[in-house]
Amino acid sequence: MKWTADPALMREPVHLIAFGFGSGLMPKAPGTWGTLVAIPITLFVMQFGFAAHLGFAIFASLFGIYVCGESARRLGVHDHPGIVWDEIAGFAVTMLTVPANSAGGGSRIIYWVVAGFALFRLLDIWKPWPIREADHSLSGGLGIMLDDVIAGIFAAAILLGIRYIL
Repeated sequence: MKWTADPALMREPVHLIAFGFGSGLMPKAPGTWGTLVAIPITLFVMQFGFAAHLGFAIFASLFGIYVCGESARRLGVHDHPGIVWDEIAGFAVTMLTVPANSAGGGSRIIYWVVAGFALFRLLDIWKPWPIREADHSLSGGLGIMLDDVIAGIFAAAILLGIRYIL
């Protein structure tokens, strides 16, 4: 199967998850749409504390290696543009350094979400070293996932720096 935006893909659980519950089918900027889907998921998980958030970020990353790799294999492409589970995991990683009390509905959470979203998307699109290296040198699910996880780590480090400045 070649690259397609066929909604019928969503009938297969592997594609449904890899395509971010359909957000990866958007014709323009599927990675941005996938990251937008990550926001409510991550905010929900953050309510249960740092350990749950960290556990989800690790699970999403490891599970993503399988699901993204399997989806790409079934589609017969290296990294289908509609595969956005890597953005969901990467954004979860990004938000790990956000103050825990922000997720409980505090008014400041919007600032952290906007900053995290902007930083993560910028790094994911720009792909500075070593993000670019991971994107180009690895194949399969690991190659699909690792660049976004690294972008999430970089974005989280920047957010942590902002947190300590404020």
